[in-house]
Amino acid sequence: MAAHHPSPLGRRAMLGAAVAGAGAAALLGTATPAAATGRAAGRAATDDLRTPTVVAHRGASGYRPEHTMGSYQLGLDLGADIIEQDLVPTKDGHLVCRHENDITGTTDVADHAEFADRRATKTVDGVELNGWFTEDFTLEELRTLRATERIPEQRPNNTLYDGRWRIPTFDEVLRWAADEGRRRGRPVWLYTETKHPTYFRSIGLGLERPLADLLRRHRLHRAGAPVILQSFEPTSMERLAELVETPRVVLFSSAGSRPWDLQEAGDPRTVADLITRSGLREISEYAQGIGPTLDLVIPKKSDGSLDTPTRLVRDAHDADLLVHPYTVRNENRYLPAEFRRGDDPHAYGDVFGALNAYFGTGIDGVFADHPDTALLAAADFRR
Repeated sequence: MAAHHPSPLGRRAMLGAAVAGAGAAALLGTATPAAATGRAAGRAATDDLRTPTVVAHRGASGYRPEHTMGSYQLGLDLGADIIEQDLVPTKDGHLVCRHENDITGTTDVADHAEFADRRATKTVDGVELNGWFTEDFTLEELRTLRATERIPEQRPNNTLYDGRWRIPTFDEVLRWAADEGRRRGRPVWLYTETKHPTYFRSIGLGLERPLADLLRRHRLHRAGAPVILQSFEPTSMERLAELVETPRVVLFSSAGSRPWDLQEAGDPRTVADLITRSGLREISEYAQGIGPTLDLVIPKKSDGSLDTPTRLVRDAHDADLLVHPYTVRNENRYLPAEFRRGDDPHAYGDVFGALNAYFGTGIDGVFADHPDTALLAAADFRR
């Protein structure tokens, strides 16, 4: 039986209006201003929105190397409602799609003798890393590299596609989405994350303004644009709220962690403080949703099985915030203990059982490496 979802209000209604109202705009390469939809239209549009929403995490990363045009295209072809990108900058200020600025494990850079001297040790958000980093390459140099599977030991079939695609720029992705939108007669939605924004601002490569400039160039800076912006750093979303009207989501990791921007500012608050009822109301002043790790929705017991759901979904909805947690994957190693099947951590488990449990909490969507699986499960919960 389909789960009951709270009736949409306020900011959640605005985001729903954007999803439904962007269709004609996407065909023209434009976005519908929020004022053109109206509150009543927004609520009606949200009623028609496919909920739970399925986000292709880094594209269909369970089947193709992540953040490649192949991964994005497959995610779209499999039916995902939204395709996710993570953004990092090049040395000359272009925004490219990588989960991290460290490209050691996701490209063939180590095979390029001409870049051997670019290997470096850096501290990013308090973590020391050794490898090759996007901010040390111009876009022209990055274009000579090819993408590879990040976790080949877990997803050996994905290595078939190693070297097939280069690192895409966000501008290329925006043009691809517009072309696909015209071809399909509906908008192609993007979910776009600013990675390590405080770190990049500290080295003179801030992400927010170049991102806002790109959105404006593609006329995707309005509230009705088929784009959702996201970040683990709340201040990045606050900055973007001053630059564009595009919907925004704040991401959360474990309850005891502290967002890096708050650490750098001397703010003692942890994620646990930000997801209180008062913290969520504060977030609703500049964002339309939250993206918590799944453990903040349903924590795990000491044996790795699911415990009792928290009140996070209810509290977020009370604050008129969408809830899009991350990340569901088909493999045993990523599933709660009761949904694992067999001893092989790389084999598929009972992901449908896990998805049913998460969708049963009333979440508005989920990030998934295997979007086709998530879509099958979501169908039982859709209005």
